[in-house]
Amino acid sequence: MNPLAGWLRNGFFCAVFLLGSAAGLTREAVPSLYPSQSASCALPEYRQFDFWLGDWDAFDVDNPSVKVARNQVDRILGGCVLLENYQGTNGSQGQSFSIYDASRGVWHQSWVTNRGQLLVIEGKFQGGQMVLSGVDRTSDGKERHVRGTWKLASRGVRETAVTSTDGGKTWQPWFDMMFRSHNPNELEPHFTRFSASPYSDCLMRIP
Repeated sequence: MNPLAGWLRNGFFCAVFLLGSAAGLTREAVPSLYPSQSASCALPEYRQFDFWLGDWDAFDVDNPSVKVARNQVDRILGGCVLLENYQGTNGSQGQSFSIYDASRGVWHQSWVTNRGQLLVIEGKFQGGQMVLSGVDRTSDGKERHVRGTWKLASRGVRETAVTSTDGGKTWQPWFDMMFRSHNPNELEPHFTRFSASPYSDCLMRIP
């Protein structure tokens, strides 16, 4: 093959590859290229919570130097569901399952723990943040309203929760948590998965 023609062909495919990757390259979009995505979950609304995907260390906002948990959030079931796996440094463990319910146009999350707790909250992505709310009961049986908010923040994701025991008339802080990447260079290992690709040289040129 003519060397110039070969160079032009490879350059064309590099450009197509990089443009296709960049189109969906959010902070944790690279891993999503591997699991197949269900056609049933192709609506853009299913991607509204993707900013929470990642391997995180969790810190209280008021005490940002002390790690309180490791929290891993992954896509499962063909990209339809976000699975959260929370491992607290105090021995607490929890998992949540989040999904967009297209039939009602709402996000649903079920949270369960190793301490027998269950919380079901629902809501929408609005104003650049995910806002989910629901009702559970306190240890003495009182009805309690809960509202959680997730949003992008400096160098991570911030999750804030408030509660109300008077039907939503007044609200009290529950927790305010900051998620920061467990591996600040987390995108770099993902690129190594393309090392066998004929276009791996293209990835090496990404700044």
